Amino acid sequence: MDGTMLHRFGDENAPKTPGKARPDRFIPNRSALDLDIAHYNLVKENANANDLDLAAEVASPSKEEYKKQLASNFLSQDGGASSAKILAFKSKAPEPPSGMENSARGVYSNNAGAGVKSKKTFRHVPSAPERILDAPELIDDYYLNLIDWGSTNQVAVALGCVVYLWNADSGDIQQLCQTDPNNGDDYVTSVQWGGDGKHIAVGTNDAEVQIWDVSRLKQVRTLRGHNARVGALAWNGTQLATGSRDNTVMMHDVRIREHRTATLTSHSQEVCGLKWAPSGNQLASGGNDNLLHIWDQNSIGNGTHLHRLDAHQAAVKALAWCPFQSNLLASGGGTADRCIKFWNTNTGALLNSIDTHSQVCSLQWNKHERELLSSHGYSQNQLCLWKYPTMTKMAELTGHSARVLHMAQSPDGTTVVSAAADETLRFWKCFSDADAGKAKKLKDGASDSSVLRRFNFR
Repeated sequence: MDGTMLHRFGDENAPKTPGKARPDRFIPNRSALDLDIAHYNLVKENANANDLDLAAEVASPSKEEYKKQLASNFLSQDGGASSAKILAFKSKAPEPPSGMENSARGVYSNNAGAGVKSKKTFRHVPSAPERILDAPELIDDYYLNLIDWGSTNQVAVALGCVVYLWNADSGDIQQLCQTDPNNGDDYVTSVQWGGDGKHIAVGTNDAEVQIWDVSRLKQVRTLRGHNARVGALAWNGTQLATGSRDNTVMMHDVRIREHRTATLTSHSQEVCGLKWAPSGNQLASGGNDNLLHIWDQNSIGNGTHLHRLDAHQAAVKALAWCPFQSNLLASGGGTADRCIKFWNTNTGALLNSIDTHSQVCSLQWNKHERELLSSHGYSQNQLCLWKYPTMTKMAELTGHSARVLHMAQSPDGTTVVSAAADETLRFWKCFSDADAGKAKKLKDGASDSSVLRRFNFR
């Protein structure tokens, strides 16, 4: 290579530069090389390969020592043979001609870093609740459902024989209803907001289901039919499913006089969990008989379940339908089971099972991320945030001193309220909207929303 112009490889139309040739490659500077030492280094690497051919020639120890001393004396200058370079670059490469673009540059930059996997990091989850509400006389009963968060941003909670409403926007608290004060055995066993945010269903220990108009604070209907307390409620439009200690699930159409449209008798013990799929096509029911049943409109009409799932070893109360996969259901078992299980409700197949090492009381899916929140009883009394589908534990939320019996999620899907047997409600901002997270980060840091505030319903 004598310094003449080297055209860019593969570019047949590359323009010729007039006048003095300007190479686009940098040629090593031979004047800076010690060619004898460089040649010696190259030849030395192949010496071992030729030893087999020269096996007959045996060198004496004195001859070998002479070679070592000769090499150390004559090659020790400027760092010796080991530091001698094959190619030497003593000056900086010349700048390319102005306006020159290397057409082959993309070959070297397109895949840069392609083989390096970026480290996955979990988002920050606040470990402390945003606020705490005292909830005296919250009944410590695993089989009841005593809290719900409506679409108008109001939390309904049953404390003994009274149902209270807490407005999450204003912080106002008002009493909605109270069971018969003359009947000491009657108390509220379940609450559930209707989808319109205007009506709420209230189940009682006296086997009644009351429908209340929240705007007027007035009871508009009473649904009867059960023979024992009603501990589970689930709305599907104008259809209301109720589960009772009499082991039955009843379907009610609240628009008509003869409201009871079906009675389902597949459970052999108290029904403590009821959840409609977001599509309204399937209903899941869990009971103290350790069974989980899946129903669709046809099976409800026939009175026979679509699937009977018996993998749990304890009562099945915690139920949650996945918001991003319509046929995926998560269920949680009681103290003797401690597992969260995932089901394909179309086929009845068990997809996965995770042992949480603690009683599973409630489950909530994150609407914005593939995450699941679980609340637990004996013995940790904590909330756990899991990454789905790997079920890697992202965070543990502690603070309750007794089992966390119930959870409900805010309408915007960012906050979860937990109700525990320690008679407190705690609000956790654990489901922050990923899209709005960046915009709100500075604002939230400057506001007082993270300051712990405590209120009392009474």
